[in-house]
Amino acid sequence: MKKRSALVLIITILFIMSAVSTGCRSKPEELTIEKVKLAFIHIGDPADMGYTYRHHTGTLKMMANLGITEDQVINYLNIPAGSRLDSTINEAIEWGADMIFGTGFGYGPHMLEAAQKNPDVRFFHAAGNLAAGAGLDNFYNYFGAISQARYLSGIAAGMRTETNVLGFVAAHPTAEVITGYTAFYLGALSVNPEVTMYVMYTGAWNDPAKERQAAQTLIDNGADVLGQHADSPATQTTAESNGVWSVGYNDDMIASAPNAVLVSPMFDWSIYLTKAVQTIIDGENMPRDFIAGLNEEMVLITATNPATIVPGTNEAIADARTRIINGFNIFTGPIYSNTGEQILASGEEWVEPISTPSWTHIIQGITIIE
Repeated sequence: MKKRSALVLIITILFIMSAVSTGCRSKPEELTIEKVKLAFIHIGDPADMGYTYRHHTGTLKMMANLGITEDQVINYLNIPAGSRLDSTINEAIEWGADMIFGTGFGYGPHMLEAAQKNPDVRFFHAAGNLAAGAGLDNFYNYFGAISQARYLSGIAAGMRTETNVLGFVAAHPTAEVITGYTAFYLGALSVNPEVTMYVMYTGAWNDPAKERQAAQTLIDNGADVLGQHADSPATQTTAESNGVWSVGYNDDMIASAPNAVLVSPMFDWSIYLTKAVQTIIDGENMPRDFIAGLNEEMVLITATNPATIVPGTNEAIADARTRIINGFNIFTGPIYSNTGEQILASGEEWVEPISTPSWTHIIQGITIIE
């Protein structure tokens, strides 16, 4: 009898140790809006007034939409991919998070592993590309078709330029960034067939000093309208100090440079966040890979700046927006690479296979400044 009791005790201890080591926890009570707990892990800080700011704005709007209170939400800021992310995920689980949202692209493998170990927690990864093939019911990717909004903002740039040279301050040579500035250039090209564009990488998502330096280099190369895929308004202020124009990103940047900014493309992350939380609360299935664009208002552009745009800009943007909503694909051939090779034949369309942007071609008319 003593041996049996000892065996039961050992099995119990091993079970507890196994649950702790794998991060498992008992199945939670039925979720309700009043009880759900949400954790957000961010690559940056809302103070960047860029990517993280827009995501946090989406969180606040989702909370207001659903009636979720502050004590039900926890935010972790400036978390890089790696061991610190792993410990943050574990901390969120210990806090009691039912759903964990991560916003850094490099979070993918870490969130996937955590999802495998914690089947009772839902993991949502923005800009990731692993969920579609993971085969898990608790791991999701989501993104907005921001290329549509970038295309519209490119129209404003193409109509504004006087030198027919645009510049683009880009963080990294990743597919997301390349897709974005390609869409921006295609929008400009649609209204100005003479326009060309220089691109310069900073090597950082948020480094105002490097963004200013890149912006100045582009201006010195003849660019009189600057776009950006970077998190600060440094590109905008540099454009204004040089007497040229700019297109913002992720925030209405007119206040930062009222004499330079034309318009800004943005995400409304609350569209997805509200849908995801409500769907899970309702016990329904959420798509493992989700993307939405202008039709669903998950991406948008701000109101244009009447002090900087040229006449006809609003009408041209409105016309293009209607065409996109009605099915026009901005990545439609003919499109050639900057070495002259055909990428898309006339009328041929390129469609993203999953929500994460994957276009990596440098197209004709775009030059990378090293």
